[in-house]
Amino acid sequence: MIYDHTGRRKYLTIKERQAFIDATRRLRPEAHTFCLALAYTGARISEILALTPERIDTEAGIIIIESLKKRRRGVFRAVPVPRDFLQQLQSIHDLSAAQSSPTLRAERIWSWGRTTAWSLVKRGMISANISLALTTPKALRHAFGVGAIQKNVPLNIVQKWMGHSRISTTAIYADAVGEEERTLSARMWR
Repeated sequence: MIYDHTGRRKYLTIKERQAFIDATRRLRPEAHTFCLALAYTGARISEILALTPERIDTEAGIIIIESLKKRRRGVFRAVPVPRDFLQQLQSIHDLSAAQSSPTLRAERIWSWGRTTAWSLVKRGMISANISLALTTPKALRHAFGVGAIQKNVPLNIVQKWMGHSRISTTAIYADAVGEEERTLSARMWR
């Protein structure tokens, strides 16, 4: 569900998501790229922490994420990301060198744990003046889903990118009130 038991939304709006992205520029470069990876892929925090250089395909413009919520290992999904983000990963994490090294290519890009990762996301969100109730990595995941649906990305593609087994799980993001729905409702009041 994208609303909690009191009816408050559990996702960031497109504007809040952008404010978060802008605010994370003030973090150290490695923390900034970690936060961008969460925002641009809609992946779970554990999935981004498990990301290795060999799973970044700069030529194809995708990040290959292992779906860690599945009942078995080795289930991957490819998520397209902005080219400038891939360039940031390249320059900050020296991907070319890491990808050509037999040992480094399979090492995690971000070596910190979940607690540190959570605190970095929270720090970025507080810096962006986002409501405390929304200062979680899950709010970024929800924002990715809602944003994709509001930009008319087909539901089955969003399902694939987010790694959902069932389309009904992805369909919850269609419940968010987007620009199109606000435009339609505005016609009623003219």
